[in-house]
Amino acid sequence: MHRHRILHPASAAAGINDRSSIGFSMTHSNPHNSKTRSVDIDGVVIGGGHPVVVQSMTNTRTEDVEATCAQIAELSRAGSELVRITVNTEAAARAVPKIKDALLARNIDTPLVGDFHYNGHKLLGQHPACAQALSKYRINPGNVGKGKKRDTQFAAMIETACRYDKAVRIGVNWGSLDQALLAELLDHNAAQPQPLPVEAVTRNAVVESALRSAQQARQWGLAADKIILSCKMSVVTDLIAVYQALSSGCDYALHLGLTEAGMGTKGIVSTTAALSTLLLQGIGDTIRVSLTPEPGGTRTQEVRVAQEILQATGLRSFAPAVTACPGCGRTSSDFFQRLARQIQDYVQEKMPDWKTRYQGVENMSIAVMGCVVNGPGESKQANIGISLPGAGEKPVAPVYEDGNKTVTLKGDNIASEFQELVDRYIRSHYRPLRKSH
Repeated sequence: MHRHRILHPASAAAGINDRSSIGFSMTHSNPHNSKTRSVDIDGVVIGGGHPVVVQSMTNTRTEDVEATCAQIAELSRAGSELVRITVNTEAAARAVPKIKDALLARNIDTPLVGDFHYNGHKLLGQHPACAQALSKYRINPGNVGKGKKRDTQFAAMIETACRYDKAVRIGVNWGSLDQALLAELLDHNAAQPQPLPVEAVTRNAVVESALRSAQQARQWGLAADKIILSCKMSVVTDLIAVYQALSSGCDYALHLGLTEAGMGTKGIVSTTAALSTLLLQGIGDTIRVSLTPEPGGTRTQEVRVAQEILQATGLRSFAPAVTACPGCGRTSSDFFQRLARQIQDYVQEKMPDWKTRYQGVENMSIAVMGCVVNGPGESKQANIGISLPGAGEKPVAPVYEDGNKTVTLKGDNIASEFQELVDRYIRSHYRPLRKSH
């Protein structure tokens, strides 16, 4: 059975913990912020300087065990290290242990996070098998109850987490913010000589909700190393401001995510702008990219985007990086574009297998360049690279490995031959991983 490896912090480097500056060396060995507490989610450790964890969420009906298992398996294979599932009905709660058993039968032990709103206290109390099967609970303090019921119902969920030794993400969302707390802060603000804008008070209320809820949870017995906080906003600048304030005010592990990010390039760009800014300041211990999938589209896109954010910021490596030029009037055709796409797709297809067979292959770099201007130079900088002929150049394509030209390709089979060279490079340069028994 596959077992999650605890991700250990990289060795320390000067300046990384100074969140007032992002001017550190962009290498894969950079440690992340070690200020926060470590939270162990059944072998996946969040915070405390451990590598930033990627997570995702299913969009199936949880009571549909087969469909939910299939999507969790797909997300896990794509690289989601935690998967969150909705637990909103009696049927969903009854399905959770069945889902876990079905996943274990497939040798998938990705920790499951239960997402609770409104009736979580009842579902956790009435379905102990569900409470035990989950590795973590996500509780929104704005949706656990109103008035006097709020504290009673929140306390019941925290007590269940303590009973079963589960971690809890206290996840505040500006769209479902505790209205009583917001009204309290607005009244206090109105009495000040120079009141803040309503937007600023709302941001403060989001942070205050998270911190107060964490304090309550600790009073009810939940240990600090079982708490993860998140404050979800849908505007990039608001998210950055909120997490900067949250990070400066506590040492809890932090979950980052831009809520309601949207679809396509809008969602990807907005999320990347927000999360990269925070991550480069040393803020954030686990991330989720909340993209609206295309109709019928796969949920795994959000996992790949999260991985690419972490790889682009130098915090983790997940797959060989493919460098390709954008093309210009010097390029004689779109062949290099098609080859770059073919190699990129090939890497994504093969990486689930490669990462179980070859140590360090995720750090590999591949270059596919379109003409002589930057082609040889970029190819020499990559582990393996090809410089294709541009307009007016000889119809030959030199291949470089670790800075040295090894072969020149020509003819109609350049694409397949280069792909074979990539395979050969991996087999000859990366040590085989020992199979665990």
